[in-house]
Amino acid sequence: MKPPRACCRVFTACGLLGAGVLIGLLLPRWFDAPGQAAQQKVREGGAEDRLRQLKLDLPPTPPSKNTLVAVVRVGDLLFVSGHGPTKDDGSAWVGRLGQNLDVKEGRAAARRVGLHILRVVRDELGSLDKVVRVVKTLGMVNATPDFTQHPQVVNGFSDLMVEVFGDKAGKGTRSAVGMSSLPGGIPVEIEAIFQVRP
Repeated sequence: MKPPRACCRVFTACGLLGAGVLIGLLLPRWFDAPGQAAQQKVREGGAEDRLRQLKLDLPPTPPSKNTLVAVVRVGDLLFVSGHGPTKDDGSAWVGRLGQNLDVKEGRAAARRVGLHILRVVRDELGSLDKVVRVVKTLGMVNATPDFTQHPQVVNGFSDLMVEVFGDKAGKGTRSAVGMSSLPGGIPVEIEAIFQVRP
């Protein structure tokens, strides 16, 4: 006995719908496969590889004349003391946001601090590949009372961390605050906490 024609139409429609759903799920994967493979390759490269790809040189950090150490490791956490920026020639980078420095210059100073901190972390661990993630950042900005763009300045540091450690591991909790002054007249001082592996 032949099934009613209406049933045939329902089975046919269901089959076509199922095939359409399957194609809809698979097509994006087929087309994105090369891009995903490239992204996966970038993710697999460690922080040291990214540093080389970015052609970034880590500047030497001058020893502190104060009573402190640059870094302390407690378990799987690495606490890095506050650092300020230096210029390429090693001289102090001074200035105040809202007075004689703009946000772009402040962001560049914060990025330079990031390079110093990466140097300290590498010196302590032997390789930046041992960093699991950025946990916490405190950015202090030397600014006039009416300056309000402290987070945009500290982004110079945070953006560098994302470039080196990736979007997930490079982002952590963060505070960006204004200060009426900073040691030696530097525009920004940053301290950070990293999670690290043995």
